[in-house]
Amino acid sequence: MTKRRIDSADNKNTHFYPHIQGQLDLPAIEKKILDFWERDKTFEASVEKNPAVSNEFVFYDGPPFANGLPHYGHLLTGFVKDAIPRYQTMRGRRVERRFGWDCHGLPAEMASEKELGVSGRQEVEALGIGKFNDHCRSLVYRTTDEWHRYVTRQARWVDFYDDYKTMEAERLAQEAEPGEVQFDEESGEGGTTTVDRERNLALAAQARAG
Repeated sequence: MTKRRIDSADNKNTHFYPHIQGQLDLPAIEKKILDFWERDKTFEASVEKNPAVSNEFVFYDGPPFANGLPHYGHLLTGFVKDAIPRYQTMRGRRVERRFGWDCHGLPAEMASEKELGVSGRQEVEALGIGKFNDHCRSLVYRTTDEWHRYVTRQARWVDFYDDYKTMEAERLAQEAEPGEVQFDEESGEGGTTTVDRERNLALAAQARAG
């Protein structure tokens, strides 16, 4: 790096400053910072330095659809989703941030129907439910790299290596648990019905079986 010598008025102290280009390369500077964060594990260290016992701050983040690509709407809300956990971390709270994928049916099913050239229940059943579901699941992994690049590039700190997907067996089993709440058929109040719970548990068992 080129340096300039600057002498003080009394010539007793000499300082060396780096030579600065007239035109800053901001993307290069940002990449340098992101690369340092990756090597230094800065995000991971910021989480681990705060104890977990009775000190967690839980930030509920609505995950994006699994088969969609990021856009400006995600960029805008992503800054808010990053600022709040960082603030709580600086206040000494432990804020673990796992990135997630919303794998609920309709978006993935519509995309799969289009790609497989089928439409409606009868054509899907003729193709094969298993084959159709496998194709839906494959959509989840098609955009993960692009999301990783996009979110990291905006300097948002989030854990992509321990991410979650709502189609996973563990997640389905967790969603079935509220079915234990009793449903009052007369008043129509309460949790999900026993039928709903049994259906969810069946779905979880099928997911575990592959």
